[in-house]
Amino acid sequence: MDIKLIAIDIDGTLLNEKNELAQPTIDAITAARKKGVKIVLCTGRPLSGVQPYLDKLKISGGDEFAITFNGAMAQTLAGKVTVNHTITYDNFLETEMLSRKLNVNYQIETTDSIYTTNRDTNPYGIAESFLVRLPIKFRSPEEIPRDLVMSKAMFVDFPENITKANQLIPDKLRNDMYVVQTEPFFIEMMNKQASKGKTLGELADQLNLTKDNIMAIGDQGNDFTMVDYAGFGVAMGNAIDEVKKAAQFITKPNTEDGVAFAINKYVND
Repeated sequence: MDIKLIAIDIDGTLLNEKNELAQPTIDAITAARKKGVKIVLCTGRPLSGVQPYLDKLKISGGDEFAITFNGAMAQTLAGKVTVNHTITYDNFLETEMLSRKLNVNYQIETTDSIYTTNRDTNPYGIAESFLVRLPIKFRSPEEIPRDLVMSKAMFVDFPENITKANQLIPDKLRNDMYVVQTEPFFIEMMNKQASKGKTLGELADQLNLTKDNIMAIGDQGNDFTMVDYAGFGVAMGNAIDEVKKAAQFITKPNTEDGVAFAINKYVND
């Protein structure tokens, strides 16, 4: 294999069960980078939520990249957007109204803030704000500017409510937008052109790489497209079955430094 880029999901993949970046993973990534392999973190988070891990990995600069908002954007680590698939104001209106019908909390994310239309938010929305290092702001639908650049919309609620809502989302919305449940308490709705796999492919084209030059490592439904796209897809041991079926290799779970194991086995050896 001629791996020149490794795309890595963050939650449940790069991070262990304590949401920590373990030293064996840092060491494996550092060794791969010394061999000239580019590391691209691919996540539902904005760039602000990726930065703490980039700092620990000592990855920075205008020639390094991250895929953010589950593929809505690819950005240099200096902040320049090189791939952009955001949602429209009409998408916002449709999904916000649907949240009312399904009785789940709602929010949209931009590069610098989270906006919720629910005056009483829930613990998962607040936790997301801390996790991605973005302030959360209450705005009524009428207060959301038509020209606001929205990366994605989200249903954010207790798992039992999200499970029920996921079964009731109309086919029309699924046809019009990329809809994926990324956690038991999140459903994310994005531009139809946005996915980790599609944006990874667009970034690869910009870097003059082919899919055979790419390893992608993930665990959840929003990782399926990039694991399926990559020339060498890796599923975590803790991955869902759909991702495991798309992968060429199933590594150890994140509780056992599965990212480090895969990189050391196929890139650093």
